[in-house]
Amino acid sequence: MITVFEKPNVLLKLEGLAVFLLALAIFWQQSFSWSFFWSTVLLPDLALFGYFINTKVGARLYNITHSKLLPSALAVGAIVMSNALFLVLALIWFVHIGFDRMLGYGLKYPEGFKITHLGAIGKVVGEPRRSFLPCWK
Repeated sequence: MITVFEKPNVLLKLEGLAVFLLALAIFWQQSFSWSFFWSTVLLPDLALFGYFINTKVGARLYNITHSKLLPSALAVGAIVMSNALFLVLALIWFVHIGFDRMLGYGLKYPEGFKITHLGAIGKVVGEPRRSFLPCWK
């Protein structure tokens, strides 16, 4: 039997779930504003407008806003400066990224929106292609 540790895509989706739950739990524990949460949680997806220019720009903007690098830097800055607004924004950003990863939306390649580091969106990795035609021998 194959374990989850032998399926990198499943493991990466579980890591997304962990980031999502951790950031959400800290947000809730700190009693931050849920109205602010709901009004900002989709802001990273504004990067998708880059796809109107071309797939290379779209992928680059998406990856900038959906990598954990910038929210990590923002969180460190929030802690160092004791800035609650920066912490709230970093947590919401982590929630967004974790949720996307959990659903299988990975970082994009310039070849197209559906080509991600987690595999092609909408395709189950390792699943054989099935044809609606009968198999002829």
